[in-house]
Amino acid sequence: MQELNLSRRLQTVAGFVPKGTRLLDVGSDHAYLPIALVSQALIDFAIAGEVVSGPYQSARSNVKESGLSDQIDVRLADGLEAFELSDGIDTVSICGMGGLLITEILGRGQEKLAGLSRLILQPNNREDDLRRWLQENQFKIVAEATVQENQKFYEIMVAEPGQMQLTEKELRFGPHLLKTKSSVFKEKWLREKAKLEKALANIPEQHSDSRSSVLQKIRDIKEVLHESESGH
Repeated sequence: MQELNLSRRLQTVAGFVPKGTRLLDVGSDHAYLPIALVSQALIDFAIAGEVVSGPYQSARSNVKESGLSDQIDVRLADGLEAFELSDGIDTVSICGMGGLLITEILGRGQEKLAGLSRLILQPNNREDDLRRWLQENQFKIVAEATVQENQKFYEIMVAEPGQMQLTEKELRFGPHLLKTKSSVFKEKWLREKAKLEKALANIPEQHSDSRSSVLQKIRDIKEVLHESESGH
C-alpha cells in the first residue's frame, strides 16, 4: 500500500490520540486513521467500525493491503456496537458526521462510555448540540481545534469523563477555542458572519422574530471577534 498521507483534519485528530491507547474509530470509512496510527507504532490495536457495507469492504481491503490485519480489526457494526468490553477499548474517535448523529451514536452506546478515557469528536455541524450533550452526560472538553481544509472549516473536540458547566457562548464557540482564538477560528467566524448578513438582507422587515434571531447571532460573532482583536 502506498504511504498514507492523512488529510489535515485527520492529522489533527491523530494528534489527540494518546500513545499506546486502544482505539475504536467509528465510521472509519477507508480505515485511514487506524492504519496511520498503527503503522507509525503510535498505537498497537484499533477497531475500524463501519455500518455501511461499501466503506466496510474498502476499510477491510486497505487494512489487508497495509499488512496490519493482526492489529486492526474491521467490523461491520452500528456505532459503539463495534466493540465489546473485552476488547479493552479506551479511546473512541467519531469524525465526519453531523453533531446530532454523533450524540445519537454516543447515546445508543451509553452503557459502554463508562470504560472510556477519551472521546475525539469531529462534527460537521451542530457543534453546540454536541457540547451540550457532553456536558449533560458527564464529559468535559479538555482540548479543541479548528482546521480548514478544502474551503471548509472543521471543529475537533476532545472530551474525557468529568464535569463542566459551559455558558451559551462557550457552547456555541467552544470553551478552548474562545481562549486561543486562532487565525483559522477567526476566519471561520468571519465567513459565518458574512453568511448571516446575507441571510438577514433577504428576511422581510415584517418577520421581526427571524430578523432579531439572526441579528443576535451576528452580534455574538462581532463581540467574540472584537474581543480577540482588542486582546481581551
